[in-house]
Amino acid sequence: MEQPAMSRGDSTDVSLPDVSTAAVSDADFHPAVAERHERLDVAVWDDIYVVGDVHGCIDELRHLIDVLSPGPDDLVVFVGDLVRKGPDSKAVVEFVRERENMRSVRGNNEDKLIHDRKTLERLDAADHQYLRSMPVALSWGDALVVHGGVHPTRPLGAQDVESLLNCRSVPSGNGYDGPFWFERYQGPQRTFFGHTVLAEPVHTEWATGLDTGCVYGGSLTAYDYYDDSFVSVPAQATYERRPDEKVLEPEQLDA
Repeated sequence: MEQPAMSRGDSTDVSLPDVSTAAVSDADFHPAVAERHERLDVAVWDDIYVVGDVHGCIDELRHLIDVLSPGPDDLVVFVGDLVRKGPDSKAVVEFVRERENMRSVRGNNEDKLIHDRKTLERLDAADHQYLRSMPVALSWGDALVVHGGVHPTRPLGAQDVESLLNCRSVPSGNGYDGPFWFERYQGPQRTFFGHTVLAEPVHTEWATGLDTGCVYGGSLTAYDYYDDSFVSVPAQATYERRPDEKVLEPEQLDA
């Protein structure tokens, strides 16, 4: 089913940026991020879907992919946090890893496993190798995919791995009190992100947020890049409880 966007105003009359000037290269990133940046050649793909945080929700992921029905020439990109909190992280990792038309950036939960701050006993050596291989940033055209976000007032080159994985509010200590980076961000890249749990997807001229809280009983959401539309499937269960104040509602955003 399609899900309405949580819009930050009507941007239909606003000209999109020149892709040639908005494209990013390794030189634009912090050195630690540049090592983990993957630039995609999307000319080889017919369609592109960007999917929110899965968090081990394998049944919902399978359902969403069935609904999207991507062919072998369609690209599916994940915003990270494939793992933890949900019922079967290993199955999700294998599902994405084994498909040539699927890519994921590193999320903060993958980062916790990579640096041994958290553990998942069922993951084997091949799974951990895949997590370590994940880029921190993916880009194509004028699009940028990171897990957390992009600080709106700092140069991209000054934002390290931790920042791109965890950016949410500005200043960062405000958590879910906001204001949020995507309310202030003015490009030039169209940035797709997860990490901030949303009651509905956020869709502005410059930022698209896709973590609609599947593991918390919400939904798993994908954005059809060329059709400019959302597709969501409901969670089959509430796998982990989350306080209401840590799920961002539309009315919490600035008018």
